[in-house]
Amino acid sequence: MGVIARVREDIAAAKLRDPAARSGIEIAVLYPGIHAIWAHRVWHALWVRRVRFIARAGSQITRWITGIEIHPGATIGRRFFIDHGMGVVIGETAEVGDDVMLYHGVTLGGRQREGGKRHPTIEDGVAVGAGAKILGPIRIGAGSVVGANAVVTRDAPADSVLVGVPAKPRARRTGEETRALLTTPEYHI
Repeated sequence: MGVIARVREDIAAAKLRDPAARSGIEIAVLYPGIHAIWAHRVWHALWVRRVRFIARAGSQITRWITGIEIHPGATIGRRFFIDHGMGVVIGETAEVGDDVMLYHGVTLGGRQREGGKRHPTIEDGVAVGAGAKILGPIRIGAGSVVGANAVVTRDAPADSVLVGVPAKPRARRTGEETRALLTTPEYHI
């Protein structure tokens, strides 16, 4: 997929997920989550080509500008959207699937100092509420929803709803909409 097609896809994903989005131009110019993702693609390309110092320096500049820290080693899928992204942190070995959405203050972080896989894998179609922390080399199954301020330290199966500290998964009920789950007070801590 070409660069222009990918940019259009990102803008369409933002428009789909953010009811406040008015136009593609507004998204392209004013959304720091989009800017962080676009910059990450550049820094990640340098990272995998082993131009690591420049990739890290670039990611820090992006962090200063957007308030969103994505390590250049992280793997990010298509149509990823960060809404109100201030304070988002995505660690080096994190893997994020397609159609994932994060709100502000989310951490995809590590819990150990040893090398290797230290950060979570977030499968396709996951939505993560504001302030949630997903820590360690765990897997969050496709279609899951992580409630605001949840702290997730264990794997979760597909189509789970994760809430609490520590978060406990439950199966999604038939017809439960992601947006409704993320805005219902019972799923906040």
